Amino acid sequence: MSIRHGLLALLERGQMYGYQLRSAFEAETGATWPLNIGQVYTTLTRLERDGLVRGLPEHDGGQRPYEITAEGRTELALWFATPIAHADRPRDELAIKLALALTTPGVDVQSVVQTQRSATMRTLQQYTRLKKDDGELPWRLVLDSLIFQAEAELRWLDHCEASLVRFVPSTSPVPTAASAEEENVHERA
Repeated sequence: MSIRHGLLALLERGQMYGYQLRSAFEAETGATWPLNIGQVYTTLTRLERDGLVRGLPEHDGGQRPYEITAEGRTELALWFATPIAHADRPRDELAIKLALALTTPGVDVQSVVQTQRSATMRTLQQYTRLKKDDGELPWRLVLDSLIFQAEAELRWLDHCEASLVRFVPSTSPVPTAASAEEENVHERA
């Protein structure tokens, strides 16, 4: 998730200072994506630099509230109107881990899959228990998304396991920079 846009959305509701933004963000997402207060203030500094928020004078308690600017509202409206592309999401560490496990000597790939399956199942059970609590619609939608993602991961792990049964490892080594250079030398000769 874009912290930048999340903070803009929260500031659209009214002026807030850093700790209020952090608390509101975590409340809206059910604390599934905890924010470090340093991330909040770093992001606010960038938003202010880019003209998307404006810092206001400090309160008596020393907190400095921020408000969204007209440019910030335009940026926020554009974000809400633009679909999230799969390329915009972080790398899938699990897919990378399994791909590398297949080609790393001595790794029990089946065990890697089973370990992940157990962890994902525990996570799914936790989410399902949380779903029994009545919550506000934003929290329920976030929770539903997490449940669907966990279910999809379990289906994908089933697919990986079935693919492993049919997998025949390649006997040719993975090309390295040195082997590519050797190939070039042989082609020139």
